[in-house]
Amino acid sequence: MAGCLWGTGFFFGKLALREMSVGHMVLYRFLFATLGMLPMMLSGRRRHSGGKKTAWTWREKGTLLLSAALGIPIQFLLQFEGLARTTVSHASLMVGTMPVLLALGATLFAGERLDWVGWLALAGSTVGAGLIVLGGHEAGAAGVAPSLGGDLLVVLSLTIALGWILMNKNLMQRHSPLAVTAYGILAGTLMLAVWVVAMDGLPPVATVSRTAWLALAASGVLCTATTTLLWNWGIHHVPASRAGVFLNIEPALGSLLGVELLGDKLGPFAWIGGGLILAAAVTLTARGHDFDPEVLLE
Repeated sequence: MAGCLWGTGFFFGKLALREMSVGHMVLYRFLFATLGMLPMMLSGRRRHSGGKKTAWTWREKGTLLLSAALGIPIQFLLQFEGLARTTVSHASLMVGTMPVLLALGATLFAGERLDWVGWLALAGSTVGAGLIVLGGHEAGAAGVAPSLGGDLLVVLSLTIALGWILMNKNLMQRHSPLAVTAYGILAGTLMLAVWVVAMDGLPPVATVSRTAWLALAASGVLCTATTTLLWNWGIHHVPASRAGVFLNIEPALGSLLGVELLGDKLGPFAWIGGGLILAAAVTLTARGHDFDPEVLLE
């Protein structure tokens, strides 16, 4: 579910970027995300009001702040600066590298293991994501042509996102996914607001069209608040390397949106790529009862 909603993020972002700068667009996205998190935060607080809460240590607070800085202002400003310099299809293709980065990071730094079938499924889904994007011919939405610089900025943002994912997984060993998600979004949004207002000034209001407002609201509530909570809850129950295969839903769906709404043409390679992604996801899910014992005991 998180991958499907994330897959619409570049499309909504491209709509909003027609009327405002990267910084203002990202700031509005996270302001809406913060509003979207409020009901979940209040519900979680009432649910735990009668129970014992796990106190946050100073080290955990520092990890949360670093994670929020990496995962929100740094990652998203770089990622959408890259999107502003390239096309939706190329940006989606770059996202297809994330599962490989995630599996490698989880193996090197989190002590997780992935057997040969898992690695084969992961490689197949990543190839499938590439085939989907390469199977469509970008029509140049909003007059923007693909660029190497924009593509590399998106890849750099994904490398930074890897640190955010692994730090969140570590925090969720002692704290709930809801708490980590809510506090991370709130802290990151505050950092983002200070930076954007200092660099770009106050965001526009009167000149923003209804289409842009709807795109900003959808990207904030659906593509950020809801997806972050779903992803953190999911990664709390499965190893990060196994969860990585589902990140390929994002470039798959992003490419389809480019085809259907931005004028790309979907070729036979794209259909093959979609089949690879679905096959990899089904393979890992069908054999997904060999999770780490520590995760099951949680």
